[in-house]
Amino acid sequence: MNTYAGNGVLSSYDEGLDAKYGKTGTPEREEFHRKAMAFYVGEVLQEARKEERITQVELARRTGTSKSYISRIENGLIDPTVSSFMKIIDALGLRLELTRPLA
Repeated sequence: MNTYAGNGVLSSYDEGLDAKYGKTGTPEREEFHRKAMAFYVGEVLQEARKEERITQVELARRTGTSKSYISRIENGLIDPTVSSFMKIIDALGLRLELTRPLA
């Protein structure tokens, strides 16, 4: 995937991230990655909740959490604990599948 770097030169997506957040493994890059994943997870969960036609209040009730907790997850502001995440995906009728990457 290509993108424009700050200087207007076409470069790779990774080069753009390197310029903005530092190389992979730096604290800034890891923080960016963490926030991006939290945003992505929140979007997926929110979409699934809406497809099930349940409110944040109902999802919170089903998972033993609060509406504000569900809202913060959906907005990418916090990462749920593993146990909370599993309760949420179960309440939404989702399945978590772990696979090994292809070598």
